[in-house]
Amino acid sequence: MRLFFITMITDWQGIYNQDIVKSILSRLIESGRVPHAFLFYGTEGVGKDFTALRFAQLLNISNSGNEALNICRQIGRLEEPYLKFIFPIPRGKNETNESTPLEKLTPDDVEKVREEVAKRIVNPYHRIKIPKANNIKISSIRDIKKFVSLSFTDIGYRVIIISDAHLMNEEAQNALLKNLEEPPEGVIFILTTPLPALLRETIRSRCWLVHFQPLLTQDISSILIEHFGTDSTAANAVAPFCGGSIASAVSLLNHNFEALLNKTIHILRYSFGRKYHSALEEFSSVLSEGSAESVQLIIQMITTWFNDLQRYKISQDDIYFKNYPETLQKFNDKFPELELTDIIIMLDQLSASLKGNANLSTVVLNTICQLSLLTLNYKNKPTNKINA
Repeated sequence: MRLFFITMITDWQGIYNQDIVKSILSRLIESGRVPHAFLFYGTEGVGKDFTALRFAQLLNISNSGNEALNICRQIGRLEEPYLKFIFPIPRGKNETNESTPLEKLTPDDVEKVREEVAKRIVNPYHRIKIPKANNIKISSIRDIKKFVSLSFTDIGYRVIIISDAHLMNEEAQNALLKNLEEPPEGVIFILTTPLPALLRETIRSRCWLVHFQPLLTQDISSILIEHFGTDSTAANAVAPFCGGSIASAVSLLNHNFEALLNKTIHILRYSFGRKYHSALEEFSSVLSEGSAESVQLIIQMITTWFNDLQRYKISQDDIYFKNYPETLQKFNDKFPELELTDIIIMLDQLSASLKGNANLSTVVLNTICQLSLLTLNYKNKPTNKINA
């Protein structure tokens, strides 16, 4: 058992499609010249936190003597004093900036936090979701001071992972900056985020930037089957539609992927035909739930359909909407020279706006209008023909 565990944590097993990242981090470990702060950035749900955790273990395998196994196990369980794992948690009633992170939370909130952490320990690809946890509180960042004040001679490096670091408010970022300006010896900060631009430049400039690639389709299927117990048929069906993100894949499955797929096709048909009321009705169930996540998933699937359309022009076999090939054929026959770059960029912008708390109804209406304008503008496009 001991040898098996050592084998597991002396390589990058289980971390998919990040060969460049793994190569960079491995060279840093070998050199012994490890920067005091990293910023792991890239698409949500590609293994940034998992890689940070494994990096913390690998750093200490060769630096902790006979205690290496025990230390790495504690890091894997997200336990202090070797690792501090910071993530968004709710703000409690009457909480002040002087309160400890969990001090003012209700027992139910504390239990939810513990449940989510336990799920993450078991499944490194589990995305922690806690109601009303919209920010990383300044109290969580101030808690770092107590963590770094302790000294341990049995470990080479202690690591602080700040997950979804872009959710730190201004106060929290200022507090973190003070720690980054005077980094303690043997303590490494790893910030992970899909939105690095939301972090202050003074924070980004003090970090070693490491970019993560989206996961491959086959990687998504493997992770769903191995870590989420998903049926292989369902895993293979949803994998092409999630943009390389395991988080999106799980969301699609949780939101009834087949129903979303069918809804996407109807929204496209009604929008292209300028049947605005019918298109809006297809969105109605999502709007009634007030679910920004569902709207994002539909926009993501619409984007996938347009990418399919581009692939369809080259090979009719290499498409994801395999159950709806007639929609691609008919659209391509009717609009063979349509330029798709602008609409794909627009859809990405609409999806991104939801992360900034944009109004759901406005985003939905904009999506329908942009799709209808696409075909309307093509129909009214001036030609170069000269009338006789």
